Amino acid sequence: MSPERVSVFLARRSYRRRRLADAARLLPLAGGILFCVPLLWQGAEGGARSVGAMIYIFGLWVVLVAISAVLSRYLRGEEEERADDKGGGGASME
Repeated sequence: MSPERVSVFLARRSYRRRRLADAARLLPLAGGILFCVPLLWQGAEGGARSVGAMIYIFGLWVVLVAISAVLSRYLRGEEEERADDKGGGGASME
C-alpha cells in the first residue's frame, strides 16, 4: 500500500487571497514608477507638456485609488467570511 497522497497545491480561496495581498503590496511601487513616467516625456513646448503631465498624474491617481478600493474590498470581505466561519461574531450565548 502506498501512503496517501497530499495535494501540492493550495486551496483556491487561500491562493487568490495571497495573490490579492501581493497585488496590494505592489500597488504603491507600481504607482511610484508610473508617477515618474512624465519625467521621461519630451515635448515640443513646456506648457503643453506640463498640462499633459498633470492630466496623466491626476488620472493615474484616480485609477490607483479605484484599484486599491477594489483590492481592499475583496481582502476585507474574505477576512469577514473567515471570522464568521470561526464563530467570531461577538455575540455570546448565555
